[in-house]
Amino acid sequence: MRILVTGSAGHLGEALVRTLRDAAHDVVGIDIAASPCTAAVGSVADRDFVDRCMRGVQAVLHVATLHKPHVATHARQSFVDTNVTGTLNLLEAAVANGVGAFVFTSTTSVFGDALTPPPGEPAAWITEDVVPLPKNIYGVTKTAAEGLCQLFQRNQRLPCLVLRTSRFFPEPDDSQATRDNYADGNIKANEFLYRRVDIQDVVDAHLLAIARAPEIGFGRYIISATTPFVQDDLAALRDDAATVVANRVPGYEAEYARRGWRMFPGIERVYVNAAARQALGWRPRYDFAYVLERLRAGEDPRSPLAQAIGIKGYHGPSFEDGLYPVE
Repeated sequence: MRILVTGSAGHLGEALVRTLRDAAHDVVGIDIAASPCTAAVGSVADRDFVDRCMRGVQAVLHVATLHKPHVATHARQSFVDTNVTGTLNLLEAAVANGVGAFVFTSTTSVFGDALTPPPGEPAAWITEDVVPLPKNIYGVTKTAAEGLCQLFQRNQRLPCLVLRTSRFFPEPDDSQATRDNYADGNIKANEFLYRRVDIQDVVDAHLLAIARAPEIGFGRYIISATTPFVQDDLAALRDDAATVVANRVPGYEAEYARRGWRMFPGIERVYVNAAARQALGWRPRYDFAYVLERLRAGEDPRSPLAQAIGIKGYHGPSFEDGLYPVE
């Protein structure tokens, strides 16, 4: 199958291109940056470039985007150009070329303010039914792009699936306060309980989405590690996460104590992946229990794919806050 992968020089783009090549697919990787996984250098905002690259393509994995860390360094118009106009260009070219499946990589950031309930309220149980409340231009443009996908499925019958991925970046946390108080491995392990996913599981979800898109037509799915929590945990989870985790994952405390790690005092949201597992037949392997098992064995809890890709970063220069500029 000839598959177009946008953003092929990025974390997920490279992971997809590597995996598809290993499976003997004909992959067209495109990005604004040259890389071993990029066949053509150019912007998705350039309609002529997109049209050329779409010829003969049977499926599209649209990963290219300006991310949240770019909010402080890029103009709002740049987000519109890349995330909205770029998606529109790809959708129109896909229809014109008879593409059979279009998968759009979105983000749980679209939920925005819905992710943090007011003080005193239980943690938020985040499913696809939660209404997005974007809080920055990144969330706004990703939400708009999702709407374009839905429109093209409705009116042009282009099978489109939207995958709202949670955190999978390997870079240090984007909050300096969190970095100052917790080791990097501690942060990421904690996040597998409620807001992180391994890139191997993300890749698996995308490949399943290609196969299922013609049957489903349109759908939005949260792609995050399977949480051990249930809705009855939400009230206690907000203020006493350690006790809830001890109840759901007995014995985690010993490994954390051995490493000098701590659970976050409270967790404010939980991403629920049940819809993706049911609709796509997705079976994510990397969850908190798996991470804990690998840590106990003295092994790297990341998938081999995540280890191979490593850290790419979002910006060339360093900033006062380290890797991330202050908005």
